[in-house]
Amino acid sequence: MNHQEKPPEENLTELMAFVLLGFADIPHLQWFLFGLFLIIYIIILMSNGTIFLITKMDPALQSPMYFFLANFSFLEICYVSATLPKMLMNLGTQRRIISLVACATQMCFVLMFGGTECLLLAVMAYDRYVAICNPLNYPLVMNHRVCIQLVTGSWTIGIPVMIGRTYQIFSLPFCGSNQINHFFCDIPLILKLACGDTFVNEMLVYIVSVLFIMVPFLLILGSYSKIISIVLKLPSAIGQAKAFSTCSSHLTVVVLFFGSAIITYLRPNTRDSEGTDKMLSLFYSILTPMFNPMIYSLRNKDVIIALRKLLCK
Repeated sequence: MNHQEKPPEENLTELMAFVLLGFADIPHLQWFLFGLFLIIYIIILMSNGTIFLITKMDPALQSPMYFFLANFSFLEICYVSATLPKMLMNLGTQRRIISLVACATQMCFVLMFGGTECLLLAVMAYDRYVAICNPLNYPLVMNHRVCIQLVTGSWTIGIPVMIGRTYQIFSLPFCGSNQINHFFCDIPLILKLACGDTFVNEMLVYIVSVLFIMVPFLLILGSYSKIISIVLKLPSAIGQAKAFSTCSSHLTVVVLFFGSAIITYLRPNTRDSEGTDKMLSLFYSILTPMFNPMIYSLRNKDVIIALRKLLCK
């Protein structure tokens, strides 16, 4: 695609800001959506915050599984806070302008937190694999130092990659429309607005998506295939039920999060797919963080007991 020259004034305007259309196509539902997403945001903050607190405060929840769960809950708060406050502001004020710098910053944080979540879910699957398939060596394999290293790696390994991707994308010339048919700055939509040759950037999107989405997803599937094969060999039906109960919540999160992310980032993008991308992004960026605490709390007796202790205090 050839670079299209624009008058300097128009170029400056295009480069300084974008317009996040969000849900502008349904103007009669703006305040309803504002109230709905505000309630969802409050639920996410309170539920994930509560799980983070009880896993830190309750002595019975000091195992590696709950250490990872605490980090996961904190990550979910960071993840939704990168998109939801701006979306609520746009719905409430109807001012959908976002500056180029703010758009790049939002994209960078969304990518970093999203990549961290993919890696952390893989780490949590590995933790369950060791706990169920190698229980005698579990305390040795998943010692405190290893847990710290795994979490630190999940949080930091994607930072330079995502900063580099954001810088590369926003180094492109933007000389077409400045309207983004989304509620946050996402890579596929931004690339559609670039007027330069985006082939290299699109290939890098696929490569990074494979590394941070498909590879962790396949590792998770591998871990759970081993877990299921071991669980099916257990002589006790009660043991099988307990093992499946422990892992089913994690697997539910994985299907919701990775399924929608894979469809969004690893399929060919067309202009007709913008509405689909927007709906799919609701799953991995908003709905999954809301359901995660409910899934873990309702399926985990230890968390329920710790929550009751906290409420009694």
